[in-house]
Amino acid sequence: MTPDGRYLVVRGRLWRRANPDLPDHVRQALVDRLMAARRAVGRALKAGDAAALAAARGAVDEAKIALGERGPVWWDDGAPDLNRHMARNTPYHAWFAALEAQGADQA
Repeated sequence: MTPDGRYLVVRGRLWRRANPDLPDHVRQALVDRLMAARRAVGRALKAGDAAALAAARGAVDEAKIALGERGPVWWDDGAPDLNRHMARNTPYHAWFAALEAQGADQA
């Protein structure tokens, strides 16, 4: 997780985290909705149902927007959204390089 808590780093890429200000019960309900939508995507793919796939992918998008992982950013300091950017190409580059170096030292 980045020092400001906005992103997770997966294989060097930043992925926006859910809004930490969401109440636990709201966040859990949205995560449940997201997981149900992802299961629906899998079922639609397996069935080859294009209409169901489009609906399921739309439900995934809606849940991710509600969680704050997509759509408008949940922070209010004017910082840009760097979702899906490579960490090394962002203002997090020095932090990420230090993190990578620390991992290499432990290997």
